[in-house]
Amino acid sequence: MLSYAASLPLDTAESQLLCVVVAIRAARGGVGNVIGADLSALRLTDARGAVDALRALGWQIDAALLDGDPTTPLPITVPDLERETGHPLPFGKNVRSRVSGWTARVLSAKPVRKLPPAARLASLFLAAHSTSKLVGEIPSDLPDSCREALPNLKSSGFLAEFSTDGYLLDPAVRHLSGMRRPTEEERAVDPTGCPESSVTAAPPAFRFDADVWTEWKTAATPALQRHIETVERCTQCVLPQERVASAFMVPMRPQFFPKRIKEAYGEWKDAHPHRGPQAAEFTVAFRAAHGHGPSYAQLCSGLGWDVDRALRGLIVQLLLKNEWLTDTSPVPWTLRPGTAAHAQGIALPRARTSAAPPPAAVSEHAAIYAFSADSSERIDSFPRGEQTPEE
Repeated sequence: MLSYAASLPLDTAESQLLCVVVAIRAARGGVGNVIGADLSALRLTDARGAVDALRALGWQIDAALLDGDPTTPLPITVPDLERETGHPLPFGKNVRSRVSGWTARVLSAKPVRKLPPAARLASLFLAAHSTSKLVGEIPSDLPDSCREALPNLKSSGFLAEFSTDGYLLDPAVRHLSGMRRPTEEERAVDPTGCPESSVTAAPPAFRFDADVWTEWKTAATPALQRHIETVERCTQCVLPQERVASAFMVPMRPQFFPKRIKEAYGEWKDAHPHRGPQAAEFTVAFRAAHGHGPSYAQLCSGLGWDVDRALRGLIVQLLLKNEWLTDTSPVPWTLRPGTAAHAQGIALPRARTSAAPPPAAVSEHAAIYAFSADSSERIDSFPRGEQTPEE
């Protein structure tokens, strides 16, 4: 629906927003009823200009929509949607009704209902292409006026983050995500529900299927199978099977760190000058107790680094980049000491040699945490699937 509206020769966000509202009502049969109050609700600064732009496309709009009784329904005919073949919006009755209701809910949401038309149109595009747990890619057909309105969506609380090519919905509007579930054909091609050919076909949440998970593990290498079994059987983590399955099966999403997070990291870094050795020591103690490496969340929580997900992701990524840690990406729960840590004698037992310096003592804090079992702790793995990319 949104791509259809963006493909039409309309020059303003106001005419495009009106186009979306009318098109979804006229999707079946080519005729949709609109009242003057609907026009007022869109908060258009030039409603007459928007109507004239649609008329220029051949849409039949009664003058009473602008000047008549605002409560009287008026039919608007859209010739392009009257076609029986090659219909641009081949919706069934139930789908049309759901999409129409979703459109109304997004446009009336508190963070956007008082914003300019360009920002409200942008909210539809962005809600349709992602969730509050997945970084969305800015749609290629997002109108230019909508791109300029993205800061408004951030300041209003509709977006948690955005950059030149990615964004994250704020958790407060997660219920407005319009991301569709994959079809049966798509799931047959890719059981994870994330076909490579379509980013928008990914489901908003991982749906666990025990049989699919068993088949996935059977196809894995023996080494990976052993690692999965270690995580699944860990008596300290006590992870639900669906949590483990999603961490291994759902493809990773691109990461982006806005200026705000980078500035926060600078302040955090100054307060944690020994973060590299501490992180490496922790992974040694953790693995001794669990048999597998910690997740990003387990690492930061265990070291008392009380930071949000975005900052946590940047912290661990830089520890990896600076070789204090290493992992077997994209396999989750594989964090362990890196080259820089080895140079200071911090290594897993099997990685130590007679030529290596003696191992550094594991800090008391790390040891206490690693050997204490807290089965109630929420365990998050690498930035995958239903988790935010900064995780």
